[in-house]
Amino acid sequence: MTSISHFGAAVLFALFASIVFAITQKQETREMVRYGLYCFAMFVGGVIVAGWAMWLLRR
Repeated sequence: MTSISHFGAAVLFALFASIVFAITQKQETREMVRYGLYCFAMFVGGVIVAGWAMWLLRR
């Protein structure tokens, strides 16, 4: 059995959370897709920024 990395787990969480946010926050299918992609990009971007911040603090 293989284990998932922290980054992989964060991306998986971002995917599912973005789907839920899109479905619950928007009415039209096109808006759902756009909002879901936006949320996914913000989640993954936040993970990358947080990772760099922790790397800088560790240094």
